[in-house]
Amino acid sequence: MTQDRTLETSETEFAKRYAPHAAQGTLYPQHEGSPLLEFLAGGRVLYLFDRCGPYAARPGPARVVVHGLLDPDGTEVLGPHAAAEERLTVQGVSAVTGCGQVVEASRRVWVVQARLPLVLAAFGALPPAQPGDWVTFRTLPPLHGFVVREGDR
Repeated sequence: MTQDRTLETSETEFAKRYAPHAAQGTLYPQHEGSPLLEFLAGGRVLYLFDRCGPYAARPGPARVVVHGLLDPDGTEVLGPHAAAEERLTVQGVSAVTGCGQVVEASRRVWVVQARLPLVLAAFGALPPAQPGDWVTFRTLPPLHGFVVREGDR
């Protein structure tokens, strides 16, 4: 049996789908030729793989969908009554670990509030979680960034 390795149909569709969960922050696009966006949000500086195309992101205030691929070994559902608090720690250049509360959940995607909203996905099924559950997680590098345009809201 083959595993579906697709998490999105297009960058535009993904950005529109998750625009309501975009993080608000300050964007610092890197120098010409760099695929990274520097994004300050939730008290953290994240380096995001630019999924919007070269020269599309402008410096300054921005709404960005921050998307990470979950490491299954670093992912756990704690439940709705866990004695937990939001935390987010940058790991290496472009990965994070943290703890947060699930806002939206499907079989392969969780939206988690962990200092900022994160769209976290897996190629296989995630452990069952519902909105309100607390989860701990670790992403694999790189994090992806989808800059939300005015029309995507």
